[in-house]
Amino acid sequence: MKKTVRLILGDQLNSNHSWFKTVDDSVTYVMMEIRTETDYASHHIQKVVGIFSAMRSFSKELELNKHNIIYINLVDENNLQSFENNIKNLILKHNFTHFEYQLPDEFRVDEALKNLSKVITISSSIADSEHFFTTRNELEHFFEGKKTFVMENFYRMLRKKHTVLMEGNQPLTGKWNYDSDNRKKLPKNHKPTPPLVFNNNVSEVLDEISKTDIKTIGNIDAVNFVWPINREQSLQLLDFFLVECLPLFGSYQDAMFPNEWSLYHSRLSFSMNLKMISPKEVIDKAIKEWESRPNEIEYNQLEGFVRQIIGWREYMRGIYWLKMPEYASMNFFNNQEKLPDWFWTGNTKMNCLKDTINQSLNYAYAHHIQRLMITGNFALLAGIHPDELDAWYLGIYIDAIEWVEITNTRGMSQFADGGIVGTKPYVSSASYIDKMSHYCGSCYYKKAIKTGEKACPFNSLYWNFYDKNEEKLGKNPRIGMMYNVWRKMQPEVQVALLEQADYYLKNINNL
Repeated sequence: MKKTVRLILGDQLNSNHSWFKTVDDSVTYVMMEIRTETDYASHHIQKVVGIFSAMRSFSKELELNKHNIIYINLVDENNLQSFENNIKNLILKHNFTHFEYQLPDEFRVDEALKNLSKVITISSSIADSEHFFTTRNELEHFFEGKKTFVMENFYRMLRKKHTVLMEGNQPLTGKWNYDSDNRKKLPKNHKPTPPLVFNNNVSEVLDEISKTDIKTIGNIDAVNFVWPINREQSLQLLDFFLVECLPLFGSYQDAMFPNEWSLYHSRLSFSMNLKMISPKEVIDKAIKEWESRPNEIEYNQLEGFVRQIIGWREYMRGIYWLKMPEYASMNFFNNQEKLPDWFWTGNTKMNCLKDTINQSLNYAYAHHIQRLMITGNFALLAGIHPDELDAWYLGIYIDAIEWVEITNTRGMSQFADGGIVGTKPYVSSASYIDKMSHYCGSCYYKKAIKTGEKACPFNSLYWNFYDKNEEKLGKNPRIGMMYNVWRKMQPEVQVALLEQADYYLKNINNL
């Protein structure tokens, strides 16, 4: 008799997968908490606890639905701490005759499971994860023969293919993209809706992790864990976002405000990246909400949200599978510096970085502009090695799984891919940060001062970056204006800026 063992990864918690449509006594599902997954980066404690809690919840759901499930806890005596060793052991112990797994989202895991299929003595097969709008290589086929990979073109193709916000072959309103309407600063006296948080008690998982030598970062409240750990809570978070946040999401999606960690963002990326909810159901529900409240939700709010999911999310995954594993070692600027110590503590006098990093340590979360234009911006201006920043982003954020993290970090944030993902480096001086946030007013450093005491470090580091990288960036048409401004400066002004930047870089741990 055929006996099948099916592996479910920690980011494959999709209860709507076709695997689970029928109960089959000849099939056993296996889930495992293993050191190869906790130890490849120093993860935020909330990330490890959140994923393990969600896995355990999913395992219980399968049991309730009468599926055969073997769950290997982190501290189980028989846990051999890797996919390969545990699966080999289970095959011997239970006489399984066939091994199946769903396509992993990470190159590292994909290679490990391919190798496992080769070394075991039984047959194996692979299923799709049934989650994304695209296949792994759809982006590669779409851009075949092209030198550039413009996200907007990919986004429009997916809108057409999946009939999202379309009228025939044209966008619903005659316009594809409302990005220019979605760049507002939060008014000073505006009070955002308090975020929906959950009060999950995850102390049992935390206790088990604390019995090991797993290295983690960040803080956690084990009896009031704020993140969703199952599909039901993920759907609650989606409903909360649609009712309370979508009406202002687009307008303020790039805004930053001290001590406001959620604003109008959905925070659904953790739930989606673990597949507790699907991008299609998220988009479908968002469109229905907009259709039912046309006077309350303007179209630009909806389109900005849809673009993040069917546009950026699918695009980043496509780039990942097109360019890995080479992508993980790209370093266009040959940056070599280490992250400042305060990236791990938040102990800096720069308000924007202090707020963003402390928020990340406390909630395992920062929204995309905090990641891009605060931590990422500073790291690029400071010449930090992309490996350093990769490890930090991959570890500290609860939604950071390599397929989506590395393309955003090396590509969008650090321009380490030389322009595959972005057409220019995303760097700024204090003026942009002040334009989009309320950090600068009470900062130790002064946003308007470029050199001398209390000059904002972003100002001199900005010009130092352009000066240092002129050979590589001078002909980029999107930043030619900045080089014109730089060349028109008086020589003594240029020297003062470069000296200021040099002083800050040499004293980076004291900023």
